[in-house]
Amino acid sequence: MQPISHRRWQLRQTEPRPELVNELATRLRINPLTAQIMALRGICDADSGEEFLHANLSRLPDPDLLPDMNIACQRIEQALSRGERIAIHGDYDVDGITGCSLLVEVLRKLGADVDYHIPLRLVDGYGLSAEALRQAAKHGCSLAISVDCGVSAVAEAELAAELGLDLIITDHHQPPELLPRCLALINPHLPGCRFPWRDLSGVGVAFFLLAGLRRRLRESGYFHNRSEPDLRQSLDLVALGTIADIVPLGGVNRILTRSGLQLMERDSRPGISALKQVADVKQVTSGVVGFRLAPRLNAAGRLEDAALGVQLLLNEEEDLSGLASLLDGFNRERQQLEQKTLQEACRKVEEEISDDSFSIVLAGEDWHPGVIGIVASRLVERYHRPVVMLAVDGDQVKGSARSIKGFHLHRGLQECAGQLSAFGGHEMAAGMALKKGNIDMFRNSFELACRSQLQADDLVPVVLHDGEVELEQITREWLAELELLNPCGAGNPQPAFLSVRCRVLDARILAEKHLKFSVEQEGARVDCIAFGMAERYAELSGCVDLLYRPGLNTWRGTTSIQLQVTDFH
Repeated sequence: MQPISHRRWQLRQTEPRPELVNELATRLRINPLTAQIMALRGICDADSGEEFLHANLSRLPDPDLLPDMNIACQRIEQALSRGERIAIHGDYDVDGITGCSLLVEVLRKLGADVDYHIPLRLVDGYGLSAEALRQAAKHGCSLAISVDCGVSAVAEAELAAELGLDLIITDHHQPPELLPRCLALINPHLPGCRFPWRDLSGVGVAFFLLAGLRRRLRESGYFHNRSEPDLRQSLDLVALGTIADIVPLGGVNRILTRSGLQLMERDSRPGISALKQVADVKQVTSGVVGFRLAPRLNAAGRLEDAALGVQLLLNEEEDLSGLASLLDGFNRERQQLEQKTLQEACRKVEEEISDDSFSIVLAGEDWHPGVIGIVASRLVERYHRPVVMLAVDGDQVKGSARSIKGFHLHRGLQECAGQLSAFGGHEMAAGMALKKGNIDMFRNSFELACRSQLQADDLVPVVLHDGEVELEQITREWLAELELLNPCGAGNPQPAFLSVRCRVLDARILAEKHLKFSVEQEGARVDCIAFGMAERYAELSGCVDLLYRPGLNTWRGTTSIQLQVTDFH
C-alpha cells in the first residue's frame, strides 16, 4: 500500500444561508467571514453565537443530570463526615492523570484522607486494577472512586464488593452491554442520561462529580466552619485533560477549556509552570497543550510511571523543575522510539498490505506498547485507513487502534470480540488485548468490520475548509477577531480557507523539510509556510490553489501575516 497522494477539498458544511451570516455579523458585530465560520460550525442564531463567543461558566449544566450523581455525592459526603479513607484510581494517559489529580486535590481540600493509584501501562495494563483494589482495602480504604476507566470492569467491581469497598465509577468511554455492579456509575453515554453534553472527557466527568458534591455539602452546612474550595482554580487540570483526550471542544468542553487555558496562562499551578518552562512555552493555546505540554505528561505513562505526572500537577515534589525535566527526557526517548517504530510500520504496510485493503493491522515483537497508539495515528494520517498496532510479548498481545471518519472503532471491535481478550474505547480510538494465536483471525475480522461500515470513497481523505477568501481580505484586524473562536481543536477546528489562482514567488526549501514561498493574487502578496512538504517543491510553479490556515508570524521583532499551507493543487 502506498501513502495517500490525493485529498478532496470540501466546504465544512452546506453553504450557510446569507441571511444567517448577515444576522450573526450584524448582531455580534463581527466580520462576515467570521460569521460564516461560526455558521459552518452549527451556530444557527445570534443567541447561540453569543454563548459560543463568551463561553461563560454560569452556563454549565446541572451535575445531577448525570446518572447516579446523587448516590455518589451522598456516599462521598458520608465518607467525609466519618473520616473514611478514599482511594482514587486513575488511568495512565493525560486524561486519567489530570482526573486523578483533580479528585485528589479537591477532596483533600474538603478534608478527606485520600490515596491514589495510577496503573503502570506495561505491568497493569488498561483499566481498573484488581491488585490496586486489593491494596486499597489492605490500607484501610472503604471507598474507591475511578476516573477515566471502569465502565467495563465487571470482574473488578465484583472484587471490590468482596473486599468491602464501595465503588464509584466515573468514566466517559462507551459502555458495554454488561455493566459492572457498583454503588454508582457516572457516565454520560449511559442509556437514559439526561446530561445535555455527552462528549465529556474523563476529567470533565470528575469535575461535575465535584461540582455536585460541593453543592450537596453547601446545602448540608458542611462549610459552616471550613473554607469552601473554589473549583475554578482547578480548571487548568480540566482543560489539560480535555484537550489531550481530543474530545470535541464545543458546548460544555468549550466553557471548561476556555477558563482553564486562561488559568494556565497565569501560571497559577507550579507544576504546569515547570512543564511550560522545559517545553519552552511562551503563550498557552489549545495547540500548545495538545502538542507540547500533554505529550510530556503522556510520556511518563508510556515509558515509566504516570504517577510522576500526578506528583508534578499536585506539587508533591520539592524539585518540580527537576521532575519536569525528567518528563521532558521521557518525551525525547518516546519520540525516538516512535520514529523507529513508525519507520518499521511503514515498511510493513508498503510491503505487506494491498492498496485495496480497507484496514491496516500490524504486529511487531519488539514494539513498545507505550508508543503504538501514537504510531497508529501517524499511519492513519499517511494511509487513511483504520489502523491497529499490536505489540507482541510472548503469547500476550496489547493493541492500540485509531480510526477515520465513517468507521466507529468501538462498534467495529465488538464485531471482533471473539478474537479479543478485552477491549475498550470510543469512536476514534481504542485499546485491546488478545492472544498471539488470534492475530490472523482478528486481522480478517477487522477487515470485514471495516468493509461493513466503509465505502471506497471513505478511503480518500477529505480536507475541510471554511470557504474561499481573496488574499486582500486577510487583514490583521480580522486575524485578531479570529482569536474569539479559541480554543480550537476537535469539534471546533482552526479556521482554514481556500484561495485560488495564486502566483507562486520565491519558493525555496527550508531546513530540508519545509517549503517557504510567497503568493500573489490581484496585487495582494502574502508569505506562506508549508511544513513537511519539501518533496513537493517541483509542484510549486506558476499559479496554484491553496488550502491554508491564516495567522501572524513574528520573526526578529517583525510581525507579518503568514499562511500555514496544508495542501495545494
